[in-house]
Parts: sequence; C-alpha cells; structure tokens
Amino acid sequence: MTLGFTLNHENVTIQTAADTRLIDLLRERFSLTGAKSGCLTGDCGVCSVIFNRMVVKSCLIPAFRIQNSTIITLEGFAKTDDYTDIIQGLSAAGVLNCGYCDSGKILTMETILAKKPRPSSRKDILAELRGIRCRCTEPESLVAAVLAIADIRQRRLYGRRA
Repeated sequence: MTLGFTLNHENVTIQTAADTRLIDLLRERFSLTGAKSGCLTGDCGVCSVIFNRMVVKSCLIPAFRIQNSTIITLEGFAKTDDYTDIIQGLSAAGVLNCGYCDSGKILTMETILAKKPRPSSRKDILAELRGIRCRCTEPESLVAAVLAIADIRQRRLYGRRA
C-alpha cells in the first residue's frame, strides 16, 4: 500500500505492507534509530514517538494507521528549543541518559509539559510516566526532572519561574 504522512515536519510517501510496524518503518526505511526496538509488546516504551500529538509505542502501530498522520521522532524533536529545555532539566535533576530509553523519557516529558506547562502534582507526573520502563533512573528523579524542565521552559519563554 502507498502511505502519505508527515515525518519530522516533512511530507513523505512510502510503499509498504499494511501490517508493517511503525518502529520497523522508522528504523529500516528512514534510518531513524532514536526509537529502539525493545519488547515489541508495548510494555517498555523505548520505541516511543509522538503520533498526532500523543506519545505512542511505535511497535503497536501498524503501517495502515499512519496514513495522513503526523509523527515526530526523537531525531525530529532534538532539533527544537523544547528538546534543549528537557536536556537541561534532566541534567539539573542529575538524570543521566543511557541512550536506550531516551525516546520514551524525553518524548513523554514533552507531552506532559505540552498538556500542562506548570505541572505540580508528583502523582500526576508519575501517572504520565507509567508507560516508560526506565532501568537507569528512579521514578522520583524523573519527576524532579519534569519539574526542573517546567521551570527552565517558563524562564526561557516568559522570563519567570514555573
């Protein structure tokens, strides 16, 4: 089947089987390896991408669902000021990235802050992060990072603290 969609702000068209997984298309057809091929069951989150403004596990998305969609991968997001905010916030919170689960952590943090630029509830932040299985960082460190990122972003955008 022929599919047209937007990938990292660029309109693309590909030929593929309807049941090909999005993770496989990204890695094999577009050489975008920021999303990793982990469990392939949607449990770990290392294959996360932003799909129509929501973080999804790309291992669960068949190709036929991407027609006319918008997909942002870690590589596409890494070109933004928002990405820089996240990297600075992770560093400020003492979170070191192993490189394996970055796509899940970083893109999930972005969608948290896109929904609520000034998150205050640790419980709500933890709930949003529940789909990410990160072995290199404790959940409370990720919460601290989200709060630090919110502060950094508010200062960048408005010159004030969150």
